[in-house]
Amino acid sequence: MPPHPHQAYDAIVIGGGPAGSTAATVLAQRGRRVLLLEKEKFPRYHIGESLMPHCYFPLQRIGMLDWMKASHFPRKYSVQFVGRSGKVSQPFYFFEHWDHEAACTWQVRRSEFDQALLENARRHGVAVKEETLVTGFRTANGVVVGVQARERKGLAHDFHAPVTIDASGRDAFAIARAGWRQRDPELNKIAIWTYYQDALRDPGLDEGATTVAYLPQKGWFWYIPLPDALVSVGIVAEKEYLYRDARDPAAIFHREVRKNPWIEQHLAPGRQVGRFWVTGEYSYRSRYCAADGLVLTGDAFAFLDPVFSSGVFLALRGGELAADAVDRALAAGDAAACRFAGYGRELRQGMEAMRKLVYAFYDEQFHFRRLIDRFPHLRGDLTECLIGNLFRDFGALFAGVSEFARLPEPLPYGTPLIGAAEPCPASTS
Repeated sequence: MPPHPHQAYDAIVIGGGPAGSTAATVLAQRGRRVLLLEKEKFPRYHIGESLMPHCYFPLQRIGMLDWMKASHFPRKYSVQFVGRSGKVSQPFYFFEHWDHEAACTWQVRRSEFDQALLENARRHGVAVKEETLVTGFRTANGVVVGVQARERKGLAHDFHAPVTIDASGRDAFAIARAGWRQRDPELNKIAIWTYYQDALRDPGLDEGATTVAYLPQKGWFWYIPLPDALVSVGIVAEKEYLYRDARDPAAIFHREVRKNPWIEQHLAPGRQVGRFWVTGEYSYRSRYCAADGLVLTGDAFAFLDPVFSSGVFLALRGGELAADAVDRALAAGDAAACRFAGYGRELRQGMEAMRKLVYAFYDEQFHFRRLIDRFPHLRGDLTECLIGNLFRDFGALFAGVSEFARLPEPLPYGTPLIGAAEPCPASTS
């Protein structure tokens, strides 16, 4: 029985976060009929509040810049690092490296930011259904041809499209169903975080800076100024270190605050508000980036590590890249997995650059100051990584970094799921 005309689309997007809203908007801009299914009712809480400067370009493409510029989100001009003694590094001011208005970015409240992205998708013509949970894929001869979904009130739907984009975030719908989750061999950290009202902010341009403050054994605090005198502050470290003598997240958090004078001093005048949040070991990548009729993007494909705030950028850029690949597949009338080989390769290239920098950060022998003192000409490449210009050649940078830190080999995951009888044509690989 053919699908009801109102249930058939060019593309279905699972998830309304930054990756899903961006992918849906880009496809709608191309004239595609897009359905976006989101299990929650927005606004909803989400962590991941600091934007990289290169978020500017996908936000520009989907028509969000005017909204961002008019927002009350604090402006972020730099990232700074604080040693265990409390000494602050010279901040990496983005504008010193890059004469572009994107060098000033934002610290966002994700409930507001994500809702604005979703409303922007609606304005571009995306059919958005909130409080609608995807429960399964529809397949025909092994090809994904749509999804089954259920509204919160219980009404079930079958939706049909030649391509489905999984942007379901850390729920990772396809990964969970297919068993594709692959943990990073060494980035096995956990995070504990909360919020403070009226904690200290540094003066002038540093008021909106992201601060990374070191703890023993390469643990660290983030300190992110948000609107309304609120600060997001959290610890990232290995589970064995954090839970060595306590299980209560609040007790662990306050114990660690006392180990970095800068964090302790900045939180002292503030008042902790809300709950303490905990997330488990979270660095992973999907074994595959795509299958026939299916593409993964954002956290539904991979999550790296929060230390350089790359998560939202990789979601925005990944959603954009996925939409472009899907649009090409729709134009060709072919959504075979091999159509998405180039997409997976480009996304992995950017992620591997950031992954190497993350590994260096966690190496006891590595310090940014030592790298730049020895190789001052690499400061530009390092800043390019920190601002999110990841899709370029960083061979010289990581040759220098490798003299101080052990860098990882690329993860052998994230290519499309292509059968032995389905080689990729040269034009799509």
